[in-house]
Amino acid sequence: MTRPRASRTVENEIRRLGYVHVAGVDEVGRGCLAGPVVAAAVVLDADCYIPGVADSKVLTADDRERLFPRIAKAAVCWHAAIVSAAEIDRINIHRASLEAMRQSVMALSPLPGFVLVDAFRIPGLMMPQRPIPGGDRRCTAIAAASILAKVTRDRLMLALHERDPRYGFDRHKGYATRAHLDAMGRFGYSDEHRRSFRPPSLFDTMPVDD
Repeated sequence: MTRPRASRTVENEIRRLGYVHVAGVDEVGRGCLAGPVVAAAVVLDADCYIPGVADSKVLTADDRERLFPRIAKAAVCWHAAIVSAAEIDRINIHRASLEAMRQSVMALSPLPGFVLVDAFRIPGLMMPQRPIPGGDRRCTAIAAASILAKVTRDRLMLALHERDPRYGFDRHKGYATRAHLDAMGRFGYSDEHRRSFRPPSLFDTMPVDD
């Protein structure tokens, strides 16, 4: 089956309005029981086409790892921001996701003139923005950001697994799989678990991947 490929139509529309640097932003890890939420922002070179860029959820892990260095190398600039599980518990996951996205944009150099966001409007930005429902499927810049964020977060979860292999973070990356819930039942919460989340009520509705 052919994977849906993101398009540069939206970015090109914004560039025709006179904005040189157009950033795409996306986050991953919103629905996890453990680990941080990670957002990435990226400004792609308008003259550099990267084949295969699509929503990270429709790509395999190998696809994402292959595309990650290509996107990073071809980008004018990019940045991934991380908000910890403890901070998620303190301010709630929605605010943490928005904060990660805000941080990722504001760390770009040069700062973008316009920001395209997957679904949500980011508070506290000084530049114009446009939230695009389903943006990670429709917009190349947002899709590229989703890949950068996903790979960054997966690598963080692999590092957490190396430190504490009891929970199997290398397999489920912190999502509510049965194996993860069973491990939580045996070992309780680790320092990387979000204590504001209730695993039993979330198991049947949470995705395994982001």
